[in-house]
Amino acid sequence: MPLIISKLLPGATAVAGTVLRTSFQRVALDSLPFGLGTQRPASTFDPLPSLLISVVIPTYNYGHLLPRALDSVLVQWADDIELLVVNDGSEDNTAEVLHGYVECYGARVQVIQQANQGAASARNCGIAAAQGRYVLLLDADDELLPKAFATLRQVLAANPRVAMVLGAQLSISANGNQRLRLPTPVQGSALQRCQRYLLDKTIAISHSRSLFRRDLLLQRPYPQTLCSGEDIPVFAYVLVSGAVATTSEPLARVHKHADSLRHNRDDEEAVAERMLREVFAHLPDSCQCLRQRYAAQRYLSLFRAAILSGDRAAAFGFFRQAFKLSPLHTLRPRYVSKLLRLGLGWR
Repeated sequence: MPLIISKLLPGATAVAGTVLRTSFQRVALDSLPFGLGTQRPASTFDPLPSLLISVVIPTYNYGHLLPRALDSVLVQWADDIELLVVNDGSEDNTAEVLHGYVECYGARVQVIQQANQGAASARNCGIAAAQGRYVLLLDADDELLPKAFATLRQVLAANPRVAMVLGAQLSISANGNQRLRLPTPVQGSALQRCQRYLLDKTIAISHSRSLFRRDLLLQRPYPQTLCSGEDIPVFAYVLVSGAVATTSEPLARVHKHADSLRHNRDDEEAVAERMLREVFAHLPDSCQCLRQRYAAQRYLSLFRAAILSGDRAAAFGFFRQAFKLSPLHTLRPRYVSKLLRLGLGWR
């Protein structure tokens, strides 16, 4: 079955939970361009000249938080914006919430329904359907700040055709504490940028407060082989694909809560290996020299996760694997101190 994008015509009504009615304009996407180098026909691929930003909100069982995200976009609506919501097979009241917004706002709220396939698939689907020159991927539990689009317009006017815009964000912890996080200026070669993002962690990129050129997202879709961390390969690719503009103006309020802080250790070593392949699959040759150090970094991430879960044996094994791959990277003080605190020794 093709996916259907629903755009409600003025004065029409819809039935909650349905994909379309006869009063909807119908656009069938029989095959989405999820592979590198594939494109839709020119008639549907070329962005509308006046459409600057497509906001894509993937959602799964966030019906209780979705109105906050939707309202934050609609309150600052303009003709150069479009809003697409991808309902990834939600089992809560998400369909009813979206029905209410379509009834109220009509074609401003475009809804894409799909069976549950995960965040990567939902984002790819929304990006494929988008028409804007740039895409802002807003998480369903976050919200844009009132000046977000005005700020982005100013940045883009001063920096046309940048690959990415990084804004500041207000991070809201689970206990309600608020913290302003500013972006780090991005300069240097592709290799330097990759090292700063993947290894040194001095470049922070996240959804909701970042704007990406849509053609780059089509070239490097979100890998559906990863159930977590699927944004890292995409962010790395866009980071090295062109100029990056930053703004100290906060664009979004990002909410942290119990669901967003969970760690899944299922099949973790295989997941780390898939992450390594996906990250470097589309990076330029100049960045491939970082592959082994990044592999060590992934094992050190597993090392920390094992410590948090109290799995001492696994923690030691992951540390040893990281050491074999990159001794200098592994013997940084922060990792050695964790090892010593854990009370593990070499066998």
